[in-house]
Formats: sequence, C-alpha cells, structure tokens
Amino acid sequence: MIKYPCVEFNKKYYDDVANLISLFRVTLRRFKNIESNPDIESAKEELDEYIERKYPIYCYIKDDKSVGYIILRIDGVIWVEQIYVLPGYRRMGIAKALYDVAEDMANSMNEDTVYNYVHPNNDAIIGFLKANDYTVLNLIEVRKKYKGEKTTKKIKIENNEFDY
Repeated sequence: MIKYPCVEFNKKYYDDVANLISLFRVTLRRFKNIESNPDIESAKEELDEYIERKYPIYCYIKDDKSVGYIILRIDGVIWVEQIYVLPGYRRMGIAKALYDVAEDMANSMNEDTVYNYVHPNNDAIIGFLKANDYTVLNLIEVRKKYKGEKTTKKIKIENNEFDY
C-alpha cells in the first residue's frame, strides 16, 4: 500500500500521463539545444509500451489530475526511467513523494538505492538527487556521434575528456 499522495497508474490518468511524457521529451531535447513541440501521439505510443512491459508507473494526483509521474524499470534493481512534474507544481515535494515510492519499492527488494540515468545538463534533477543523498557516479554512457551531430562542449571526468 502506498502511503504517499501518489497512486499507481490507471487508465483514468492515461491522457494526463501521455501529456506529461510529451513535455518530458521536449525538456530532454532542450538539454541538447533542440526546440520542439509536444508530440502527444508519440507519447501515447511510449506510454503504451511501458504499460505493455508492465513497468511500474505512479502518478501524483492534485485536483483529480496527474501533475507528476515516475516510471520505474525493475531489472534486478530499480531504475528510474522517467520522472516529470509540471512546472507550476515543482518545489512542492511532488518529486520527493514519487521518489519515496521508488525507494520503498527498492527497500522491499532488499536494495539500498534507486538507480538513475541523468542528462548532464539537467541541473534540476541533479540538484534534487544530491539533496536526497544521491552522490555516487556509477556509469558513463559513451557512444559515437549521430550522423550530422555537432557537439559543442567538452566534459572532463577524471583523466578523460568527452565531446558533448
């Protein structure tokens, strides 16, 4: 039983969560200096895939509307696939409540932590994670450039420098 103002996803909140996913994708693109508009149809396809794969999804409900969500993946440990809170509802404890659900799920599996992939430009989530005692850098994703991709920055980690 969830003791937070969060509920397990159900079809009642399908359109709300699809909208939030579309806004999440716009935000991620912005971190790469790509402006885009919400694509609700692609978001619905993405949500359908999470539902089909039985990923745990939790919504934070305010005034009978989902104003934030978290999607989790269980792969031996708990991974946060996505978390998003509408801008007007940020800094109100909603992300913390959603993370508490994920951490309780991890604890129920005898795990000590929840794992996160974080975009290096996402200062908001990095600050949130640090404020909640997430400090260990565990993985670095390294890939070849996409065709036509232009990197504009360099990131140094220890003795290694990467294009970004």
